[in-house]
Amino acid sequence: MATVVRPLQPGIYAPIPTFFAPDTEDLDLTSFSSHVVRLAKAGVRPLLSGSMGEAHHLSHAERVALIKAARQALDNAGYTSVPIIAGTGAGSTRETIQLSIEAAEAGADYSIVIISGYFAGALAGNRQALKAFWTEVAEKSPIPVIIYNYPGAAGGIDLDSDLISELATESPNIAGVKLTCGNVGKLTRIAATVSDPSFATLHPRKNPHAPFLVLGGFTDFILPSSFVEGHGAITGLANVAPYATAKLFELSEKSKKDVTLLPEAQRLQGIIARADFTIAKASISGTKFLLEKLYGYGGNPRRPLPPIGADAANALWAHPHTVELVRVERELSGKLQ
Repeated sequence: MATVVRPLQPGIYAPIPTFFAPDTEDLDLTSFSSHVVRLAKAGVRPLLSGSMGEAHHLSHAERVALIKAARQALDNAGYTSVPIIAGTGAGSTRETIQLSIEAAEAGADYSIVIISGYFAGALAGNRQALKAFWTEVAEKSPIPVIIYNYPGAAGGIDLDSDLISELATESPNIAGVKLTCGNVGKLTRIAATVSDPSFATLHPRKNPHAPFLVLGGFTDFILPSSFVEGHGAITGLANVAPYATAKLFELSEKSKKDVTLLPEAQRLQGIIARADFTIAKASISGTKFLLEKLYGYGGNPRRPLPPIGADAANALWAHPHTVELVRVERELSGKLQ
């Protein structure tokens, strides 16, 4: 049986929420699988066990179960070439490597790794230690590794563009970076490095199907990032509005060659940027609430994360930014009501 090649491509990726049974908090794999396929139909690829997926609340066995469920759901729906990115960051380098090995064995194609912020006081200012972490993980991971730069979930640790560029040039099994720091200047500098025509020749990847991608962590700068040779985004908003987010990336890329498309790309970017700002403030519980309203599944986060309050939920659903996003999403998905 031939091995299926699942390239890591520019575009939109969604950090998939992990859904739980309301009484037991056991994994709800039925809702999870349905959601992964729903996004794939819209052209959005899955990232499992990330921040939105409550990775910190999951056991090793649960992470494996999610990867297997996603792969089976995608294959059964005919999306055999859609890759799976799995979050494998943990408290230690040792456990991160172990999770990466387990993810690969379960069927993940790529991993995304954040450094633990528990000892941020010792790590944040130690450039050598930070570089050594991703270097060793990449060397020992059986699948390509994406750097996850998210200061808010890493005790304030924020990698600069020089360090990320060094890792890109020196570690051939590193396949990209997700910038949830939201720093567009940093994205521009890294993209300038890896998009240089000489980069691929001088610094070939270990996996030829995994070029170094520079991905934003929000949807509010997809259009400008395209114009500096960024590669899309890994964004929680794509769970709520996959068609709109995918359309924005498509228009952004096409606008570089056809400027007549730029006004529509700018209009859609404005709608999505406002919605991203509003919905992100409601965090995981807000996204799950919106999924419940829109698709009939969502539920609550695992404790100790609290559910969204009733007043906050109603305000989020009625907010003009949410209303406009839902209208556009329904229009683009052919489900305008």
